[in-house]
Amino acid sequence: MTQDVKEIFARGSAPGGALPAPPAPAALAAKVRTLAPSMTRSMQRVAEAVASDPAGCAALTVTGLAELTGTSEATVVRTARLLGYPGYRDLRLALAGLAAQQQSGRAPAITTDIAVDDPIADVVAKLAYDEQQTLADTAAGLDTVQLGAAVTALAAARRTDVYGIGASALVAQDLTQKLLRIGLIAHAHSDPHLAVTNAVQLRAGDVAIAITHSGSTGDVIEPLRVAFEHGATTIAVTGRPDAPVTQYADHVLTTSTARESELRPAAMSSRTSQLLVVDCLFVGVAQRTYETAAPALAASYEALAHRHRSSSR
Repeated sequence: MTQDVKEIFARGSAPGGALPAPPAPAALAAKVRTLAPSMTRSMQRVAEAVASDPAGCAALTVTGLAELTGTSEATVVRTARLLGYPGYRDLRLALAGLAAQQQSGRAPAITTDIAVDDPIADVVAKLAYDEQQTLADTAAGLDTVQLGAAVTALAAARRTDVYGIGASALVAQDLTQKLLRIGLIAHAHSDPHLAVTNAVQLRAGDVAIAITHSGSTGDVIEPLRVAFEHGATTIAVTGRPDAPVTQYADHVLTTSTARESELRPAAMSSRTSQLLVVDCLFVGVAQRTYETAAPALAASYEALAHRHRSSSR
């Protein structure tokens, strides 16, 4: 990667290189869950402390929080910035806001594991709760500025290629089918060789989307890099905002997942959050292209209507 490109990424994605707005208090817990795996152990202690006891931490100075977590003031400040706040003062304000919300009667979110001997009714209840939490976390942490920019690029794209492997390939197919139904040209690629050979054909005015929860799947990163280098607008949908895939993404849309367990692999909850982002992209594009999208969608429904009508015989 060239030095110029590195500098662009270092400045951030907001116009003029400005930092994005700090996340709302309600998004703090979601940010901690999303970013904790990529933090150092000392930063994780700070993040876990503020998420578990926002009221208590809001009353602490930076020195007090450092002492509480057995870290340093510099670690506290770095953690605050990684969570999206310009400094510790801004994080304290968010903690105070979150504490106020919780004291107003909002129950804290608790994710429960599924045991091997759980009754099926409990499995349904636990999965439904985790799915709801995953969707809420993703919505709270989604950067709407980045989302809007991605929608703008998709709405004007000559062609869109979407890359995904495994469970993410299902999400890639879902997005392309939606775009096709409103008259846009879109292709989903789960074969890494085909993805790269198609990415070579992309250029300015085209869009390439990589869907990867880990953000480090080589078979997805490579075609996105090729598309990026050929001038296409690139989008990464990932659960790790600092992952390798983001180096080649003009726009990053971050997803959240529920805590992984033996009977609930990450692929299940990551797919849930990815589908929410895909739906947001699709609806945004349909809004921007409504004059052509609405007739195209109506035509696709009409073309399939006879397959859904029950027989009168």
